[in-house]
Amino acid sequence: MILGDKITALRKQNGWSQEELAQKLEISRQSVSKWESGASIPDLDRIVKLSGLFGVSTDYLLKDEIEEIAYTETDELPEEFKIREVSLQEANDFMDITKQTAKQISAAVAACILSPVCLILLGGVSEYKKIISEDMAGGTGVAVLLVILAAAVSVLIINGMKLSKYEYLEKEPVLLQYGVKGIVEKRKEEHEKTFRTGIACGTALCILGVVPLMLSVALNAGEYIMVWCVCIILVMVAMGVYVITGVSIPQGSFDKLLQVGEYTAEAKELNRKTAFFPGIYWCLITAGYLAVSLWKNNWNVSWIIWPVAGVLFAGLNGIVKAVAKTRK
Repeated sequence: MILGDKITALRKQNGWSQEELAQKLEISRQSVSKWESGASIPDLDRIVKLSGLFGVSTDYLLKDEIEEIAYTETDELPEEFKIREVSLQEANDFMDITKQTAKQISAAVAACILSPVCLILLGGVSEYKKIISEDMAGGTGVAVLLVILAAAVSVLIINGMKLSKYEYLEKEPVLLQYGVKGIVEKRKEEHEKTFRTGIACGTALCILGVVPLMLSVALNAGEYIMVWCVCIILVMVAMGVYVITGVSIPQGSFDKLLQVGEYTAEAKELNRKTAFFPGIYWCLITAGYLAVSLWKNNWNVSWIIWPVAGVLFAGLNGIVKAVAKTRK
């Protein structure tokens, strides 16, 4: 019996149509049809998935001379070959929880961006208006910054814990049970307009935030006005990030379930190999920020490290992933 005949027999034995098997493997029905007709053969990854789905050995599938089915228990498969199934209830719970936490997470991220505003304003008042002392401005500004950061981080941790049970969707290949894919695609389609509008508006806010600073430079408005313009930039960027994050988090939940974009099986494997980089990078940036700020006592200036680090992270992370992909 050839591979195509074995796939047909096992599919029918499980009571699945070609369409149902294709959904479990996240391929087209035509691909399954070609396998069964012998017009093409599945690649090694698909062979492994078929083995897990049917509960048979890969030897049985690949070797024509083996006619007797060699069943395997899922628990006996190697860890990397186990595929977790996601039920409709589990998928709905994940999408609902993600939607509920999106606003809180967005607000926490925006608060992190806003945290230096008080410090910058007080620094400007101390420097140019001489209303308060430099020590009072620095001490009060840093205290407010730390309080805001502590509250924002707490919110992020609490919401992260709510979503922690679904971390496998980011790291492991999954199979959606019958009917789940259609429900997820429908909810994604309903969210599509909100997502596009949110990305456009959020991006516009971030760009427009620079306009007051450019005008102040053009009009030679003075350094004190520029301090206010810098604060306006942070406020506008925070608003933009709030909007973008708020629509992107639910969109991400759909992509994780459908395993598209950044959550394909290949991307998950690549992320697993490069997972060490973000933790090391941000620890070094935080240590550098605190060291420079405490040494120079220039908290009203050193905040610039964060936006620069964010831009630099995107580039370095891309390089690390490119190297890992090349090595693979």
